[in-house]
Amino acid sequence: MSTVTVTGYPTADGLLLRPFEDADAPALIEAHRDETLRRFIRNPVAGAEQAVRWLNTQYEGWAAGTRYSFAVLEAGELVGNVVLKRGAPGGERAEVGYWTAAQARGRGVAPRAVEALTGWAFATFAEDGLRRIDLLHEGDNDASCRVAEKSGYTLTEIVPAYPPYPLDGHRHSRKALDVTEPHRSE
Repeated sequence: MSTVTVTGYPTADGLLLRPFEDADAPALIEAHRDETLRRFIRNPVAGAEQAVRWLNTQYEGWAAGTRYSFAVLEAGELVGNVVLKRGAPGGERAEVGYWTAAQARGRGVAPRAVEALTGWAFATFAEDGLRRIDLLHEGDNDASCRVAEKSGYTLTEIVPAYPPYPLDGHRHSRKALDVTEPHRSE
């Protein structure tokens, strides 16, 4: 079992990354009205009850040390989410997930947030054994391929379709040693 105490949060130029709060529910619901966002996520938030469940999942993950979800804010507005998913504390692998609100797409929000989370995760969980982070997405999500590349994640394999995902996916990966230099491409 992990004994890591999380004391800081990721930092990214022009963005504030912090754990979600109950007060984020209305902005969360609004962001999830976007059809593109709903197409690529498993648990869309359509109303207040779903927002409470979604937020509770984030809080429970923090408490268990298995899911570190951050609200991504720009000028005080919720523009995205970035999350580190660790199947079990103390494991060598984790997964990064994210979404960007429609109004923030095309401005580099996702790559900045993913890069910040990656550096933070490797620094925070190095002594806990974290060595690799994967970024997975459906194969037809070209925007996620670009985010992965801009964030220094290398395409490592094509993952066969598996419900609930109808299409083959891509696995991009970063290893702990890969974070010594920033990976930025504009």
